[in-house]
Amino acid sequence: MELRKDPITRSWILVGHREVLSLAPNECPLCPRKDEPPLLLRLPAEGPWRVSVRPHSNPLYHIEGDMAREAEGIYDKMLPVGAHEWIAETPNHEGTLAYMDDDQIALVLEAYRLRILDLKRDRRFKYVTVFRNRGLPAGEELGHPHSEVTASAFVPRRILYELRAARGWFEEKERCVFCDIVRQEERRGTRLVDSQGDYYALCPYASRVPFEVWLMSRRHNHLFEQPRHKSNRRDLAILLGRTLRRIGRITGCYHMVLHTAPNIIDRSGDLQEYWKTIAEDYHWHIEILPILEKVSKSYSIKEVYFNQILPEQAAERLRQTDPNP
Repeated sequence: MELRKDPITRSWILVGHREVLSLAPNECPLCPRKDEPPLLLRLPAEGPWRVSVRPHSNPLYHIEGDMAREAEGIYDKMLPVGAHEWIAETPNHEGTLAYMDDDQIALVLEAYRLRILDLKRDRRFKYVTVFRNRGLPAGEELGHPHSEVTASAFVPRRILYELRAARGWFEEKERCVFCDIVRQEERRGTRLVDSQGDYYALCPYASRVPFEVWLMSRRHNHLFEQPRHKSNRRDLAILLGRTLRRIGRITGCYHMVLHTAPNIIDRSGDLQEYWKTIAEDYHWHIEILPILEKVSKSYSIKEVYFNQILPEQAAERLRQTDPNP
């Protein structure tokens, strides 16, 4: 298993990974048990856990060893050094994040924050994120409600695109493009789905898929793992729950990905130019991409997305959808 870099797109491709979970019949690796292996994180720290984090049993990346970067002719490759973890969002095997109470969702978000903060202490890891796959079409591995954390020795291409656009916008206008988006959507309201405190849920102007929603803060911050003073993450938890319930009434399947700034402990390498203004030009956000099986054409073109539902129409329908449990 190794990572190979496409010299044209700059994407790192993991090759040779077998997607096999070696689990005993009727065994859930995330359910609490007496012989539970040591956890990477438990919340609360004492007593029975409500949210826990443990290593993935079939990880994409391995924390041990050296990256062993080397050239193969004109190409570059390295070993998949990094981290891959499961976040059990509740000790209960049944249920889903959307229908947990606000305090429980806030605890899940706190686990996100703490794991990103901890993994970024490792200088080898250039990018750390959290994602959630809901439903078999989204690639959900287990029935137990869970998210996943990954840390990699490279910055994913999608994030590179965002960094490039954010830096270019800031160089031209001396403003954060994400802040400009939030302010415009707040003023116009046509693509705004919901809000809670300083947090907004909106359908992006150029949504890639039907009912795509971003959760963003109107207060500028490039690091999800370091909330600004007086930030109320419980408001984010409330908004996330309502948004997932709205989406859930349309489809039970989605991808959810947290975008935060890359790790800047090591400022060397080909990304060093991005670090100069990243605290001012980048803005963390959560992207939710629903999967509608009946309109799979939305996903068939990949690099040029086809979306037959206008974001304004999607936002209107989501606003009218009951978000209550």
